[in-house]
Amino acid sequence: MDVVSVKNLVKRYGNTIALDHFNMSIAQGEVFGLLGPNGSGKTTAINCIFQLLTYDKGEIELFGQPMSPTRYDLKRRIGIVPQNVAVFEELTVRENIDYFCGLYIEDAKQRRTCVEDAIGFVGLEDYVKHRPRKLSGGLLRRLNIACGIAHKPELAFFDEPTVAVDPQSRASILEGIQRMNAEGMTVVYTSHYMEEVEDICSRIMIMDKGRTLAIGTNAQLKVMTGIGERIEMDVLSLPEAARAKVQGLECVQSAEYDGRVLRIVCSSGQHNVADVLGVLRTFDMQPGRIWAEPPTLNDVFLEITGRDLRD
Repeated sequence: MDVVSVKNLVKRYGNTIALDHFNMSIAQGEVFGLLGPNGSGKTTAINCIFQLLTYDKGEIELFGQPMSPTRYDLKRRIGIVPQNVAVFEELTVRENIDYFCGLYIEDAKQRRTCVEDAIGFVGLEDYVKHRPRKLSGGLLRRLNIACGIAHKPELAFFDEPTVAVDPQSRASILEGIQRMNAEGMTVVYTSHYMEEVEDICSRIMIMDKGRTLAIGTNAQLKVMTGIGERIEMDVLSLPEAARAKVQGLECVQSAEYDGRVLRIVCSSGQHNVADVLGVLRTFDMQPGRIWAEPPTLNDVFLEITGRDLRD
């Protein structure tokens, strides 16, 4: 069953089309990565799904049922962790989590259990009496997550949850998201850190200008774009004829030489390094250091959108 189904969604701001017949489906149990440059329509799409924005046309279903502004029964099954930390400075850690959990769960006994579970889940047991201003950036992010998931939602949206946190907190947050997913939560994840998306997302959508540009697993997206590995070889005195011969290989997209290092971009293939070495040997050349790297998700994003998400 699709937990989220969006069909032909159109949203206009005056003459500007923010979502242009946008489609998205997310299956139960996925960790779904949603990527796009600033202004691509990600936030607009999410706000339309939550019914926080009206839209011009389209269909939105959650858990197989039509979504509307008054479908509080569906909204109780959703959690959101916003990019900007949204907690109350005058409340303690425990009080903040209890407040947000109380928006969904009225029963006091059940709420206490959920709050304690959330505190333990994000590792804030030693900070329950602290107020947010006393917490580090990483601990604040953990509190933000606890407030968003304390009511144990079936579907959770994480918007840049690891921005400006230390590596240890980032690892803890990602491990927590993976644990929640393993326990049955469907996750929608947005981030500018491509390595995070590669590590935890089962499927990834790249969107821009309000449209879906590509969707698939990490491996499928790389095959889809035809991007192969990048190769560097330390070579002394490479003749132009050798460089041209390397450039002429079927697998090679570009070959540049700066007087010391031969840098090659290849299409997908299994024997790219061997093919290049074969050419160099015909010129009686044996390179020194050889370095090869498969394409990254950022390479794919740049190829599809023409923009670097990290910029």
